Amino acid sequence: MFAVLALATIAFVPLDDRPVTRQLPQLLGRIAGTPVVEPPTALLGNYLDFGKPDSIIAWLNGSQAERAHQFVVSADMLAYGGLIASRVAETSYGDAYFRLRSLQQLRRQHPSAWIAAFGTVMRLAPTGIPAVGRAQTFFAPYPIWSYIQEFANLHDPPLPKEAARAAQLRPLIGEPALQAYLNARYRDYSVDDLLIKMTAAGTIDRLALGQDDAGPIGLHVRDVRALQASVAQDGLEDRVAIEPGADELGMAMVSQAIARSAGWTPRIAVVYSMPGGETINDPLEYAPIEAAIDGLVRLCGAAHDDAHPDITLFVRVPNTDAPHDDDLLSAMRAQEQAGHSVAFADLTFLQNTFLVQAAFAQRLLDSGVASKLDSYASWNTNANTIGTAVAEAVAAGAGRRAGTYDALAHAEFTFGRIVDDYAFHDFVRPQINAALTAQGVTDHTYLLAQQAAPIASLNRAALWNRAASILKQLYPGYHIAAIQITLPWNRTFETGIEVGLAPNL
Repeated sequence: MFAVLALATIAFVPLDDRPVTRQLPQLLGRIAGTPVVEPPTALLGNYLDFGKPDSIIAWLNGSQAERAHQFVVSADMLAYGGLIASRVAETSYGDAYFRLRSLQQLRRQHPSAWIAAFGTVMRLAPTGIPAVGRAQTFFAPYPIWSYIQEFANLHDPPLPKEAARAAQLRPLIGEPALQAYLNARYRDYSVDDLLIKMTAAGTIDRLALGQDDAGPIGLHVRDVRALQASVAQDGLEDRVAIEPGADELGMAMVSQAIARSAGWTPRIAVVYSMPGGETINDPLEYAPIEAAIDGLVRLCGAAHDDAHPDITLFVRVPNTDAPHDDDLLSAMRAQEQAGHSVAFADLTFLQNTFLVQAAFAQRLLDSGVASKLDSYASWNTNANTIGTAVAEAVAAGAGRRAGTYDALAHAEFTFGRIVDDYAFHDFVRPQINAALTAQGVTDHTYLLAQQAAPIASLNRAALWNRAASILKQLYPGYHIAAIQITLPWNRTFETGIEVGLAPNL
């Protein structure tokens, strides 16, 4: 038994209003029994409608955040109005600078608080949208964004064999659009460098800069190297992390705040499903998964320790063969039977097929291993998946040690992840994409209202049926008391699932 501790309230400013960036960090707090307060959702914007930074600054200075002892703040939301806003040149560096200076005021108001911030290194592609509806007037609609993406993925400067294509792309993009894109890149780099300086000055205690979707080649390489040099120059390697990823940063830093509040540094062992699995490189990340995993373990407030772990993270890597899948499942079952904390991350999304991932997820459910997991994550990039899995397991462990653990909230989180990562992405998303394509809508990244409404209904019906079936295997002692299923950004890339479970009587 652990003594009950009063875990410190966390004031959290999300990257945007998507479930992965807004809902999941708050649910981590529920699992651990830690209050996580957020600005009203209306202030966070929605997709092409940007958030309201000045109103969020007022919220940080208001009564709800006043009682917080820890702050986790998205610099992109505070400076620009969210992730999508950070990819366009609409906000000047001057405006971003003065908005971020509000963190200095926050430090003066809370001199003993732990203040963490997270930002992104701008990805190579602008936001990919079709030229329909109001998206026609948004920055770089199709096909312009695809030309910018190709241009930005060339070497910097282009290799001799790339020079001709670079010259062809410039007129296809258009100089005004290309210059606006490059201006946004340079502004974002300057803001990230400003955040490093604010960390050196003591305004920010912990900073994470995540490289949004970009591989080892492209215009971002110069930005990352320059930021790494700034960190080294100020001797901030223990307080500033620069690593792949974006969407998981809020979860990871809320996890760290929860662990700090519990006075606990979790030790995490990492077990790969195949020999050499640590060397695999996600094409949307600039470092091998071993580097990204170690970075995220630290960012979640934990330490990598294969010898004496509190949590064992099992990582299923692409191209795991059948015998190693059997070994992986057996090892996870053995850890659970011994009463150990088990986290699971399936990275076979990198194989560009859902079938392999779906088959193993069903094995987890059929075997009963899924019902005893402390975390599950699968569909997304390596960093997003690992960050989700580690953060959930850390929140559960911290809550247990503090005596504030909420088993129902933990079940709702894991159930939601399996329904989303497994049922939605592996089955329902292909179904609704096929329905749109049959209607002649081939681009599913931005749907007009008349297209989105019937597809949202189809998604809700199909996912509800699968969710009910999954729950019977995962947690047969619970039933669905309430569930809301949406397409929060009127696109098929993600779904929103808000579920309330209740014990069977």
